[in-house]
Amino acid sequence: MKKLLTVLVLATAVLVCLMANGSAEKPDDGTVRIGISKILSHPALDASEQGIQDYLNSLTDYKFTFDLQNANGEASTSSSIAQKFKSDDIDFAIGIGTPVAQALVNVFTDTPVIYVAITDPAGAGLTASNTCGTSDLTPVDTQVKLFSEITGAKALGNVYTSSEANGVVLNKMFEEACKKYGITPVSVAVSNTSEVMQAAQTIIDRIDGMYITTDNAVISALPSIADVCTKGSVPLMAADTSNCELLDFTIAMGFNYYSLGVQTGKVIEGILGGKTPSDYGAVYLTDPADFETWINLDNCKKLGITISEDLLASATHIIENGQKTK
Repeated sequence: MKKLLTVLVLATAVLVCLMANGSAEKPDDGTVRIGISKILSHPALDASEQGIQDYLNSLTDYKFTFDLQNANGEASTSSSIAQKFKSDDIDFAIGIGTPVAQALVNVFTDTPVIYVAITDPAGAGLTASNTCGTSDLTPVDTQVKLFSEITGAKALGNVYTSSEANGVVLNKMFEEACKKYGITPVSVAVSNTSEVMQAAQTIIDRIDGMYITTDNAVISALPSIADVCTKGSVPLMAADTSNCELLDFTIAMGFNYYSLGVQTGKVIEGILGGKTPSDYGAVYLTDPADFETWINLDNCKKLGITISEDLLASATHIIENGQKTK
């Protein structure tokens, strides 16, 4: 009997410990637990991730912990990360990139899901009442028009990911803009980053310029695209400025993705203050300070492209003689 009593006491103690230390038990010190799932690592998405953390850590009324996860471009990994966050009972689930945000929405029904850098939130199905976030819908029409004007291009190429909603939407916008301005669009689809360089090579001889949108899988391979364009003497325009400084590009125009992360942090702050995700919906950045324009005069000189004084004056960054002069 004494032995049985001892076993029962030990079993009770173990159960208490498990309850106290289980993954669903939240800290009692007011800490807000943030889970961030990123579709893959490249400068733009990394900058957004950092902007979120920096802004939230600047708030003195709260204390945050961050669980940073990288899906490495894999849908199955995105789902596993979402399940991990669910098991850990996090307070906010953040998805940087469409596939990971979709995976989070499929798992969470009450916990706020905050998406980041989503081109078309509604088209991606990110409209649940517990869901909101920031969009990086880039001004494709404006970019295509400008690129064709400064290069005189009659045929523009674009590589996009057929399995990523962002890539499909942006490619459609690209093709519509090209047709609007009398340009022949030459699009080629890939299924992952490893196919990007070969895809660029297949169209380089049929185009006068390469325009690359904010397709995550493609932008992560931007150095290889720049190499193909350089060898083919074809100008390159990127809609993501975060990965261009050390590349041989012509012009880059797009969001400052760190600012996108900061804006996402402000959304989380608002929800902590009593607002709901439905109060925000999709947040679009409109402040000119959130955009950047990079011009590489070395590349322009090599390709015989003249940049107007007005465009140079409006540029936020200029590269000349291998140095950033503005």
